[in-house]
Amino acid sequence: MVQQTPVTPRGPGRPRREISMGDVADAAAALFNEGGYEALSIESVAERLTVSRATLYRTVPTKEHLLGIVLDWYTSDLSSRVEEHLAKVSNPSEALEGLIRIQVDAAIRTKDYFAVLVGGAGVQSDAYRRWQKWSRRHERMWRGTVERAISAGVLVESDPEVATRLVLGMALWVSRWYRESEGYTAEEIAETAVNLIVHRH
Repeated sequence: MVQQTPVTPRGPGRPRREISMGDVADAAAALFNEGGYEALSIESVAERLTVSRATLYRTVPTKEHLLGIVLDWYTSDLSSRVEEHLAKVSNPSEALEGLIRIQVDAAIRTKDYFAVLVGGAGVQSDAYRRWQKWSRRHERMWRGTVERAISAGVLVESDPEVATRLVLGMALWVSRWYRESEGYTAEEIAETAVNLIVHRH
């Protein structure tokens, strides 16, 4: 998760003088979800956090930095969930199924800003380089899980590199087509994906 910094207590009606990066990430992500890229600004985040713009500017100087914070929040959160899952599950089928469920859930939760973030549009260059480095590491974790699944007969024999990108890509693409109005839950979508590819014995 994003590193938290202390929030100074404040009296009624007084704006904060210090803010946590976790709060900034949450506020920025919420605004992105509500109104997309155009809804995100230093001013809108400051208002959401009840801090002065001057206070926020000292921590986050530009909109591009805001996007970088959201991107760092997303990658940190997803990595924590994946690592925790793989640390406690040894069965290859359960490991792969869990990754699919985690990725589908993340795709739905970030659907309104994911395409902008991964495309790099408007994201600070340093943050985008961190994203690319994280993405390669994330794919390696997936590949290890896919390789074990193939060896155990959970997936059909295939090229692990291609299989990893296809399975991961299937989960990522949910962010592009998911519509809450259609009534599908993350669990239902993940279960369908699992049933399509996993050989259960």
